[in-house]
Amino acid sequence: MDWHEKNNFPAQKSEIWPNFFIVGAAKAGTTSLYAYLRQHPEIFMPEEVKETHYFAQVRPSHAQRFASPVFISDRADYLRLFRKARGYPAIGEACPSYLWSEAAPARIHAAAPGARIIITLRDPIERAYSHYLMDYREGMQHLPFFEALQADWQSPEKGWAVSNLYVELGCYARQIERYWRFFGEDRVHILFHDDLRRLAAGDRQVLADILRFLEVDVGGLAQIDTTRVENSFAAPRAEWARRLAGANWARWIGNRLVPHRLGALIFERFFIEHSAPPPPMDPRARAWLAEIFEPEIRAVETLLGRRLPQLRHAGAPIRDAAALAIAGGQ
Repeated sequence: MDWHEKNNFPAQKSEIWPNFFIVGAAKAGTTSLYAYLRQHPEIFMPEEVKETHYFAQVRPSHAQRFASPVFISDRADYLRLFRKARGYPAIGEACPSYLWSEAAPARIHAAAPGARIIITLRDPIERAYSHYLMDYREGMQHLPFFEALQADWQSPEKGWAVSNLYVELGCYARQIERYWRFFGEDRVHILFHDDLRRLAAGDRQVLADILRFLEVDVGGLAQIDTTRVENSFAAPRAEWARRLAGANWARWIGNRLVPHRLGALIFERFFIEHSAPPPPMDPRARAWLAEIFEPEIRAVETLLGRRLPQLRHAGAPIRDAAALAIAGGQ
């Protein structure tokens, strides 16, 4: 029995399913966008759980079984999150594993064929480093960045909550094409981490465009506070805090016995420090990633028909004329 049969798709008329999905890359601003949109009076997004991983059907490895507080695989459990959403014009969910998962677009389409998709992208080198720094801060990674990249790249086991996917999560072209194939270009809205930075700095046009895409009242923009940036860089307060945060027994207690909001407050208060700047990136790691990601970035530029300097903050600039022509969509 395949996944669609097991979950009894298509969806029943009495069920409430999301009609839009934020499927942006991990560490590309999905949490901030989720926090902004759920403030709009015409938008419903679950408060209890941001990332369900339902359409990715994540199966974590034994080592990473406590990496996330939630992996929802049951249809009834998933739909329970939207039981209060009736009457809202826009009902959404945000989950970065949906961009990486090859199966997620087809599964989402089976449940909500008219859904709108929001994809957030970030310079893939910056994304990989931000991902690594989060893993290190939370005690899930102990190697230096370059060595962590090499170990993860060479790992024979790949998957969300199985390996780190530092490189694979930044290969955007095929990920975008999968959503275009199922939903069409007009129902896929692509924005960049830079756009969310401008939004946090006061450029409200970015969010206005998203509200128009979701076909909700742009006037609701006035009720949305965009000054807080979620998941900004933070360093561990001490090595003991980092080791404790990554211990399986501590994560089991945090995930099973402590309410999510309280756990987040405890982690913020006692385990991390926001005032510290991020450490500089190892030049070897930067050069290695730039070589891998340059063809990937060009592929995205060809897809979208324009140059994307916002995907090259950390990498080497394009120097040859042929590359410039491809990047410009000429």
